[in-house]
Amino acid sequence: MRLLFIALIAFLMVSCGSNEPKPINLNTDMCDFCKMTIANGKFGAELITQKGRYYKFDDVSCMVQFAKSSEVPAKAFFVNDYLKENELVAAEKCYYLKGGTINSPMHGNLAAFFTPKDQEEFQKKLNADPMTWEQIYDSYK
Repeated sequence: MRLLFIALIAFLMVSCGSNEPKPINLNTDMCDFCKMTIANGKFGAELITQKGRYYKFDDVSCMVQFAKSSEVPAKAFFVNDYLKENELVAAEKCYYLKGGTINSPMHGNLAAFFTPKDQEEFQKKLNADPMTWEQIYDSYK
């Protein structure tokens, strides 16, 4: 009986520590950095802390600034794919464009793409510069 109890507690502890994003409820959820309502499904972002708390953002720049200014250690970063409406993917797996005609909610002007092919195609369309997740993260103080 004791072994069953220990197994149950271990299962509950592991299941609570998810690395999966939670969907952003557009026009309902608020940005945890700038406090604006998250309304655009192309630019939202999400951070999961080491303790499993979720923070949602209306712009990648808000998420990075929050992470850099907060004492809360981040475990995972997610961004919306620019080509899909409100679909979060791991930030480090994406390809980014910055500037040009990209107009994100808080003027971070970053767009994330899941494939390098999409990034390359939209680089010309948006007249934007390619970036990596590391370059984006390091560009904020």
